[in-house]
Amino acid sequence: MKRSFALAFVAAPALILSAQEKPSPVGYSDTPVIPGTKWKVHDIDRPRPEAVAPGAKLGDAPADAIILFDGKSTDAFFAKKKDDPKPQPCPWKIENGELLVSGGDCWTKQEFASCQFHIEWKSEPHTKGNSQKKGNGGVFFMDRFESQMLDCHNNPTYADGMTGAIYGQTPPLVNAVRPAGEWQAYDIMFTAPKLKDGKVVEPARITTLVNGVCVQNGTVIMGPTKHKDVTNYEGTFPAKAPIRLQDHKNEPPVRLRNIWIRPLP
Repeated sequence: MKRSFALAFVAAPALILSAQEKPSPVGYSDTPVIPGTKWKVHDIDRPRPEAVAPGAKLGDAPADAIILFDGKSTDAFFAKKKDDPKPQPCPWKIENGELLVSGGDCWTKQEFASCQFHIEWKSEPHTKGNSQKKGNGGVFFMDRFESQMLDCHNNPTYADGMTGAIYGQTPPLVNAVRPAGEWQAYDIMFTAPKLKDGKVVEPARITTLVNGVCVQNGTVIMGPTKHKDVTNYEGTFPAKAPIRLQDHKNEPPVRLRNIWIRPLP
């Protein structure tokens, strides 16, 4: 028994060496085709995704992101007046690298459809009001589908108006906000509605993380956001549109930082 054990022990390194000498295949050409595609399983000829360097730390923009706000400039945004369709400069002030949301809603100059979106915000502990009048803001994808931002820490309000809600439609799975005065982070994957001749044939969807916690998981958006009313996809829709950031007239104003976006196919 002792002799057999010794032989096995000696042979083991040789087996490992043999395995290392034979490289693993980088793909195959003799496997079946994946249904609905032109590619075989593990296809050696299938194009590999490009490498993208992630941010240095969690929440930082990856190398291929479009930076909307980095603490230095509001050039990515514009404002507009009800009686003047001409774009106006963004009126929001920058203080200590943070954007103060005060002066009306603002829109991105670029238009987007499906995307990955990151934004961080903070409301002050002594913000006036309660419910929807306390630390309120929002991200409107394609200028019409709102992901709600609100101080929901010890601040009761209706479920479909809480942070992470598709406003007026679907509440978040959980309330994942931190106390007022601390920074909150949104990471959102928005899938634009599929159109045919301007009409919606597949609704928009959204996956939302609040402070790293999933609160929407591929949730269907029922239509453009409305207040105190139901919605639908009647009418025509654009293929792309600006993202709107909401000013809900908080006092003191909500603060924003580290805003970036990655267009998705």
